[in-house]
Amino acid sequence: MRLILAPMEGVVDTLMRDTLTRSGAFDLCVTEFIRIVDQRLPQKVFHRYCPELNNNGMTPSGTPVRIQLLGQCPHWLAENAIVAQSLGSHGIDLNFGCPAKTVNKNRGGAVLLQEPEKIYNIVKNVRRSLPEEVPLSAKIRLGYDDKSLAFENADAVYQGGADELTIHARTKKEGYRPPAHWDWIAKIKQRTPISIIANGEVWTPDDYQNCREQSQCNDVMLGRGALANPGLADEIRRLNQGSMQYTMPWTKVLELLIDSAEKLNRDHQARYFSARTKQWLGYLRLQYPEAQTTFEKIKRLHLTQEVVDILRQGHTSCS
Repeated sequence: MRLILAPMEGVVDTLMRDTLTRSGAFDLCVTEFIRIVDQRLPQKVFHRYCPELNNNGMTPSGTPVRIQLLGQCPHWLAENAIVAQSLGSHGIDLNFGCPAKTVNKNRGGAVLLQEPEKIYNIVKNVRRSLPEEVPLSAKIRLGYDDKSLAFENADAVYQGGADELTIHARTKKEGYRPPAHWDWIAKIKQRTPISIIANGEVWTPDDYQNCREQSQCNDVMLGRGALANPGLADEIRRLNQGSMQYTMPWTKVLELLIDSAEKLNRDHQARYFSARTKQWLGYLRLQYPEAQTTFEKIKRLHLTQEVVDILRQGHTSCS
């Protein structure tokens, strides 16, 4: 079984990948999507989205990182896949699942789920551009407005030559509203001879077990659940190994938040750190009641040191 950290635009950047992979529980990370339109992007763009390229495509703890591309032009997606692969990305991932209105309006992401033939052409062109040994994956949802093209879209990815397919078990219209339809992934898996990764609504080890049973998948991608509980992947790994369960205490979460401040680039940390900390606390409070209290204390603060002081005070009082 594999655990994969999901790409989440504006959330799972290089700093978050570093933080969430430190336990070694994740097998792979996928970057936020790089939007491809009508040109071959300069190398600096790929390095901006994936600084891990300077570390053999690995996070500091050694987890491989795969670059994700989003767009509608088969030729330019293929051209940029060549660049990403040459720079050291551990494979290429194609985004056919992003539900954002701005992305869909520009004919990227989930809107392509209405055009299986387009998906096929994109995957085929990218596959042909890469060496055979380079993994090519794609991420889809169950559909756009409904699930009527679910099998056709999965088959398009397979026929195009991808090595694996991640399925978010909801349509674009369903967004992130529960439930995730893991049983639909099983239906697709039975008809599609490709490695499939299940994704959607995995918040706890119990969710993980239910997801694997209903989807019939060995591999699972974690997204918001890993943000709400930074120790989730480690808990799942322990569960699979028959080890004693361990839930990350709030003091350890505070240490991760404080450590993030020390790793940020000094040029932009003054406001970036406070904004991203508030954003992360929004997820953390789904699992940790203490996160709401912390959020209330920092919500009007902007300077990094002010936020860190509050976090340190909280850590001291918990210790």
